[in-house]
Amino acid sequence: MLSEYLDLLAREAAPVEFERPVLAARAAGAPSSELKELEELKIKALRVRALLERRRRREEELSGLYDTASDLAGLRDLDAVLRAIVHRARTLLGADVTYLTLNDAERGDTFMRITDGSVAASFQSLRLPAGAGLGGLVAVTGTPYSTANYGQDPRFAHTSEIDHGVHDEGLVAILGVPLRLGSAVIGVLFAANRTERPFAREEVALLGSLAAHAAIAIDTARLLADTQEALASLSAAHRTIQEHSASVERAAAAHDRMTALVLRGGGVEDLAADLVEVLAGAVLVLDASGRSLATAKTVGDPPAGDEVSVGEAVAASRGEGRSVRRGDLYVAAVVAGADDLGALVFRPAHDLAGADQRILERAAQVTALLLLFRRTVAEAEGQVRGELLDDLISRPVRDDEALRTRTRRLGVDLDSPHVVVVATFDADPGQRQRALSWARSFAGGRGGLAAARGERVALMLTGADAGDAARQVARELGRALNRPATVGGAGPAVGAAAVAGAYREADSCATALVALGRAGDGAGGAELGYVGLLLGDRHGVGEFVKDRLGAVLDYDTRRGTALVKTLEAYFGAGGSLARAAEVLHVHVNTVTQRLDRIGQLLGADWHDPGRALDLQLALRLHRLRGPAAGR
Repeated sequence: MLSEYLDLLAREAAPVEFERPVLAARAAGAPSSELKELEELKIKALRVRALLERRRRREEELSGLYDTASDLAGLRDLDAVLRAIVHRARTLLGADVTYLTLNDAERGDTFMRITDGSVAASFQSLRLPAGAGLGGLVAVTGTPYSTANYGQDPRFAHTSEIDHGVHDEGLVAILGVPLRLGSAVIGVLFAANRTERPFAREEVALLGSLAAHAAIAIDTARLLADTQEALASLSAAHRTIQEHSASVERAAAAHDRMTALVLRGGGVEDLAADLVEVLAGAVLVLDASGRSLATAKTVGDPPAGDEVSVGEAVAASRGEGRSVRRGDLYVAAVVAGADDLGALVFRPAHDLAGADQRILERAAQVTALLLLFRRTVAEAEGQVRGELLDDLISRPVRDDEALRTRTRRLGVDLDSPHVVVVATFDADPGQRQRALSWARSFAGGRGGLAAARGERVALMLTGADAGDAARQVARELGRALNRPATVGGAGPAVGAAAVAGAYREADSCATALVALGRAGDGAGGAELGYVGLLLGDRHGVGEFVKDRLGAVLDYDTRRGTALVKTLEAYFGAGGSLARAAEVLHVHVNTVTQRLDRIGQLLGADWHDPGRALDLQLALRLHRLRGPAAGR
C-alpha cells in the first residue's frame, strides 16, 4: 500500500486520486485495522503532497522575484518592468486580473498605470479619489487590505465610478498592497479574482514583495531620469563653454587678420576673403548706392543685392548699432559718423552666435576704414588728374615733353585717341561734388581724366566714339545722381593741343542738347546735324555732306543714276510727287521708285523733319561746292 501512495506522490497526482486505495480495500472487504492504516497513510501522503506543493510554489515565487530583480538590474524601460511585475503577480497568485495604480500628486488622486488580464475599458481608465475604495484605503493607511467580496464589503468607501468599473470587469475578490518609497506610499499593487475567494498570508507577502520591487523600479527610473537630465545639462553646459571658447578664438583670429590686413594695405576684397575664412559662409560687400564692391565664399553662394532690402536693413543696423538678421542673411551697416558707406551682407553656413556677430560688425568697421582710406586716396589722385585736365583745356601747350611726363605718370597716353565729354545737370553744391567724385572714379577706371568746370563736369576718356561715350556717361551719371544728366561729346582728339578744342565743342554740344529739348540725353557734336556743323570747329562741310548724303552720291557715281537730282526736285516741290515728276520730265512712278531707292540707302526715316532738314542743307552745300566735291 505504501508503494502505491509513493507512486501517486511521484507523479504529482490530484488529491482525489489518493482516495482510490482506501475505496479499493473497502470494496475488497478488508478488515477495519487495514482500512484504518490506509486512512493514516492517505493523510500522511496528502500532507507530504501539500508540503511539496507549497515548496514548488515557493520555488516559483522565488524564481519570479529573482527574475524581477534581474529586470531591475538591467532597467531600461520602466513600463516594460512594471508590466512584467504585474504579469508575474497574476501568474504566481493564480489571479484573474492584476493591476497597478500610482498616486497623482498634482491632481490628488490615483490613476491606473498597468493592467494584466483586464477586458473592460472603463476599468482600465479608472481614477480613484483619495481614500476611496479598497485601493484608496491601502494608499492612505499604507497597509495591505483584501476582501473576498468587494461589492458586499462595508469597510471601504464605495463610489459609483469605482463600483461600475469593478462591476464591468466582473471582479469579486480583491487584494491590494502598498508601493512604498521610504515612509511614502506612491501607489498600490492589486490581485483580483472574478469569483469569491480569500487570500492567504503567503499570497499577501508575495504580492508585497512584488510591490516592493515595483517601487524600487519606479524610484530607479526617477533617479535615472534625474541623472540623465543632469548629464544633459552638463553636456549642454560643456558644449556652451566649447562654443564660447571657439567664438573667442575666432574673434581673436579675426582681430589679428583684420589688423594685419590694414597694416599691409589690403583692400575690401581681401577683407571679404578673410571674413568667410573665419566665419564659414558667403559675403557680399555693397557701396552706398547698393553696387557690389566684392564677394567671397567658402560655403554657399554669395547673396544677391536684391535678396534683402539693403536700405531698410542698413537703417535698422545703424539705428541698433549692430548687425541685423533678415531671413538667413545678416546685414551690418558700413558707416563712418553720419556717412553711409555701404553694407556687408553675409549668409553664414550656420546661425551666428553673439561673438560671431561681433566679428561681422568688426569687419564692417574695418570696411568703413578701408573705404575711407580708398576715398581719400582717390580724392587726392582725382585732384591731381583734374588739375592736369584743367591745364590741357585752359592753357596753351608750351612744354610738350614736360606735359607728356605728367600724363605718363598718371597712366594717360595723349598719343592715343581720346574723346571729351561735358556733363551738365541741375544740382546743389553737394550733388556737384558727388558728380565730380563719380566722374573721377569713372574716368580713372578707363585711363582718363576728370575735372570740374564751373557748374559742369568734363571728362577725357580713351576711345574714338564721342556719341557712345556721351550716352554712357549720361546714363550712369544720371543713375548715380538720381536725376537727369545731359552730356555732350566731341572727338576723337589726338595730342595735347587737340584737347582744348574738343572740350569747347563738347561743352557747346551739351548746351545745344538742352536748348533742343534733349535734357538727360547724350550725343556727340557730329550727331547733331547742322547744329553740330555750326558748333564744331573740327567737322568741315565736306564731312557733313558725306555723313548725310554720301550713300546717295556714291550710288549715282557707280550707277549713273539721278537720285540726288530727284531728291532736290522732291524737296523743291514741297514733297509733291507730281510736281517733282514734271520738273524731272519723268513719270510719277519713276519718282516713286527713285525715292524708294533713296529710302533703302538712307533709311526709312530720311523724310522725318530733322533728317529732311539735314539732307536739304547737305544738298545745298553739295551744289555750292560743285560736282567735283561729291566724288
